[in-house]
Amino acid sequence: MQENLVQQIVEEVLQQVLKSQPSLQHDGKIPIGVSARHVHLAQAEVELLFGENYQLTPKFELSQPGQFAAEETVLIAGPKGSIERVRILGPARALSQVEISWTDAMKIGVKPPLRTSGDIKGSSPITLIGPKGSVSLAEGLIIAQAHIHMSPEDSSRLQVADGQSVQVKVEGIRPIILSNVIIRVSERYHLEMHIDTDEANAGLIQQGAKAEIVNASAIESLQPIERQAVMKTEEKSIFHFDKKLLSQGEVLAIDAQEIIVSKKTIVTALAYDKIRELNKTLTISTG
Repeated sequence: MQENLVQQIVEEVLQQVLKSQPSLQHDGKIPIGVSARHVHLAQAEVELLFGENYQLTPKFELSQPGQFAAEETVLIAGPKGSIERVRILGPARALSQVEISWTDAMKIGVKPPLRTSGDIKGSSPITLIGPKGSVSLAEGLIIAQAHIHMSPEDSSRLQVADGQSVQVKVEGIRPIILSNVIIRVSERYHLEMHIDTDEANAGLIQQGAKAEIVNASAIESLQPIERQAVMKTEEKSIFHFDKKLLSQGEVLAIDAQEIIVSKKTIVTALAYDKIRELNKTLTISTG
């Protein structure tokens, strides 16, 4: 009880400190942090992997207040391989979660869904191995959705809301536009966009590069080839399927995130499984 009270007081003080700090970004530019594969652990899993009553050891602070990279690492194992020395991030969470890239997933033979951090229900299983034991998680392995941490003040200034999906233009020697970037707003957050190593490699993006949220007026100001890329992304986000049978193969052939079918369309069981696996949305039209 006393420990919970102390934690609550610390969090409230931290929020007040962050409120008093002005945002460092006033030009609409958002710094980018490239997130390599990492693990978040619940305290129960910490103890199973490292020993009873074990506490994670901070190695260095992360950009988001109160979070740190720990000295400790684990091995993550899948059906076809493993990856050693995967860094643990602290402090301990309520639920354990492992975040990897699609390249990592192919290496160890798994197919994790694309999810926002914390959304692990029905995600992929994974095995963790530490110096004192191992843990097989029934769910918790994901590929993290690109997202932007920001304070309420930043949210107001950039005119976006918590949970909103936006498009972001990333500067650099190979400029790219990322779609479905999720806005995450909290008093405790500092302004920073997080992408994984695959996304960084695709755009030759380095830590500390800058990004900018793309709105309708900004799209009009883009070069024709960039504007075309944005429009194509928007077109591909929804696909109206007009055949009588939706099979697994057709789901794989559709690039769109949302598939709209008629209420008369027959959807096979394998198609349903593939839609869930690819984290797509199936909408049944009543029209």
